[in-house]
Amino acid sequence: MTSPPLSWQQELAAAYCKPEDLLNFLELDPGHYSRYAKDDFSMRVPAGYAACMEKGNLNDPLLKQVLPIADELTNPDEFQDDPVGDLSALVQGCIIHKYQGRVLLITTGGCAINCRFCFRRNFPYADAQLNRQKELIALDYIRKDSSINEVILSGGDPLLLSDQRLNALIQKINAISHIKRIRLHTRLPIVLPSRITPELIKLCKNSSVPIIMVTHCNHVNELSKQVTIACLALRQNHITLLNQSVLLKGINDNALQLQSLSEQLFASGILPYYLHLLDRAKGTAHFEVTQADAAKIHNKLQQLLPGYLVPKLVKEQAGKAAKTLIMMQE
Repeated sequence: MTSPPLSWQQELAAAYCKPEDLLNFLELDPGHYSRYAKDDFSMRVPAGYAACMEKGNLNDPLLKQVLPIADELTNPDEFQDDPVGDLSALVQGCIIHKYQGRVLLITTGGCAINCRFCFRRNFPYADAQLNRQKELIALDYIRKDSSINEVILSGGDPLLLSDQRLNALIQKINAISHIKRIRLHTRLPIVLPSRITPELIKLCKNSSVPIIMVTHCNHVNELSKQVTIACLALRQNHITLLNQSVLLKGINDNALQLQSLSEQLFASGILPYYLHLLDRAKGTAHFEVTQADAAKIHNKLQQLLPGYLVPKLVKEQAGKAAKTLIMMQE
């Protein structure tokens, strides 16, 4: 008799948290990681994501995104705990208010996967994530500022909230008359596609204002059959899907790789949106692609794809009123 599939919560609980276990699964030497890097920033990798990796390949582009290595312990001075100025834009304890017309709520500090290049890997979630009291204060802040027309749910990952909790929050935001859109910034459709349940789709579909889901996918190998099925189900229920990627050295810093990613994203119902330069968080310097090289890669990508499949090349700078577009110098 075939066992019933695991729920998304069960899959999350069964994720790899020990590098040795992940490396053994991939038939690699279990010593190929840094204990010190892992102690500084813990590892978490869902088994379904690990299954997309090539066994025996230490340079697998998905493995390189999640394996703690000694390079994380080298920190140039320009790599900081708060690389994009989140803390200086933090108001009411859980709202990041940087840009005109929109605010971001830190809903939770948890993620389904701990990406080694994460720009919030050093963020003080214990102090800043949403709780019942902060939620009341945050909603009141949004209600009193009629210039805010969009609320972004982020974290951590907002899809780690239960359906009940997420639905209650969305309905409370719906009740604020000047809110026109709700955006969910999430990696879960890519790394834990079982989270995209009929119940989740229904609660998003039932929102009185449009839900935009911004996924985070960096490499075409992340787009498994299960991911594509989950994302197409969202798209078929009129949920807008956009993707933002981070340009990562040795992982996707190649125009042909990015071309494949954009084409498969579109086939999965997702429109490429942003290609970010790396945010300079401590522990991430080995992932950085220079701005000049990034512009050359992006220029080549523009030659390979129709315009609607070319993500905007951007970087985020603390204190700026919007993302900074990166253009190739003539």
